[in-house]
Amino acid sequence: MNKHEEFGLKDKHLVKHFSYINGSWHSSETQISVTNPANGNVIAKVSNAGSVETELAVKAAKDALTMWSDKSANERAVLLRNWFNLMMENQDDLGRILTLEQGKPLAEAKGEIAYGAAFIEWFAEEGKRVYGDTIPGPSNDKRIIVVKEPVGVVASITPWNFPNAMIARKAAAALAAGCTFVARPATETPLSALAMAELAERAGIPAGVFNVVVGDDARAMGSVLTQHPDVAKFTFTGSTPVGKTLISQCATTVKKVSMELGGNAPFIVFNDADIDSAVQGAIQSKYRNAGQTCVCTNRIFVQQDVLKAFTEKFSNAVAQLTIGEGLTDGVNIGPMISSKAVAGVDKLVSESIAAGAKLLLGGKRDKSGDNFYQPTILTDVTNDMPIAKNEIFGPVSPIISFENEAEVIAMANDTEYGLAAYFYARDIGRIWRVAAALEYGMIGINEGLISNAAAPFGGVKQSGNGREGSKYGLDDYLEIKYLCMGGLDQ
Repeated sequence: MNKHEEFGLKDKHLVKHFSYINGSWHSSETQISVTNPANGNVIAKVSNAGSVETELAVKAAKDALTMWSDKSANERAVLLRNWFNLMMENQDDLGRILTLEQGKPLAEAKGEIAYGAAFIEWFAEEGKRVYGDTIPGPSNDKRIIVVKEPVGVVASITPWNFPNAMIARKAAAALAAGCTFVARPATETPLSALAMAELAERAGIPAGVFNVVVGDDARAMGSVLTQHPDVAKFTFTGSTPVGKTLISQCATTVKKVSMELGGNAPFIVFNDADIDSAVQGAIQSKYRNAGQTCVCTNRIFVQQDVLKAFTEKFSNAVAQLTIGEGLTDGVNIGPMISSKAVAGVDKLVSESIAAGAKLLLGGKRDKSGDNFYQPTILTDVTNDMPIAKNEIFGPVSPIISFENEAEVIAMANDTEYGLAAYFYARDIGRIWRVAAALEYGMIGINEGLISNAAAPFGGVKQSGNGREGSKYGLDDYLEIKYLCMGGLDQ
């Protein structure tokens, strides 16, 4: 059985083993093993690129920039639309590739493909609406005109938890704005990015416009992407500590940057909430992708009046979740990305129990394998425990009780992060007060799933800057140019 057949794909050519630079597939002497986190099996080997290949990709993007930016917005839209169509036509295959290299259940993986493709569709159209402006001049012989132009070559580093969508929502905006793009995907999950490159080529996107370099020398490749003078914009999704380092590197050439960094999302259940809806929203927000999302619920705050009712219904719902390999029917929770990730989550749970938290459900590795952790609930948690202070990035729900609105807002905001927050309430006055008081870039009100292509995705404080998706998502890939026209009275 060869490597392609193990994937069970309709189109075996979607599995690629080389970086994609300037419209060609580049091999190298060494390789990276891509493993299935559900069982540890090697599913593919990918050529291991480094700084040399990264520089080649930047050069290709620079050389293609004028050609691509000179195309009309409509011409670019047609090619992006082709890319979107191919993504959706190959959704099943792309989903299988994603599940095998990342672990999430197949239904979730196919959902991610549709989610990522939605950004390509959205920006294909939004690129036609990059409007300028005219401003009344200071005198009759002058005109002030504002135009927007592509920022230039864009470089990205993206994580393993959404290996398709994180690239799609950056690249789609960049390409729609007239920029060219160099992607460095996570080495744990390069196959999804390379499959996207294959489909971009089939869609007719010209050589050099979209490049993917795969390699494990993060320091050397990152230095090129953050410090190369031909890279005008750098965008990153990942942890806050790494983001800070990358921002400092970008400062040497004063690049435009956008960062989507860590989170510590509160999920607040007030005493006037619909408890059943709150339980459903908490399940969606917490346990999707085994808790490995940046907008995952991290701390569940429940008002004392409804603490018992919520906890009972929530624990019953969590107990019904099925753990297993992502390609198995009926599985809700797949493996975590690595044994190291499991150990990190287990340490947070153990330390918090030692500090006084009570284990209600789960709390250990699952029999399914080394990378599986049981859906877990901790009660009697306080906001200063390790499980509340740190981003969990795993399937653990700490429940914290509160007495009143002012108390929970103070606890929810007591973090350096400000990406996403959620709360459930029915009183309209409370909804407006709490929404205004929460220091977060995105807030779900009576809703646990908030991400979509039409909405601006991004955070405040140390959760980053810039926005992805929505009509605001093009702004980070555009520069404003001011034209002052004088002598018009002659």
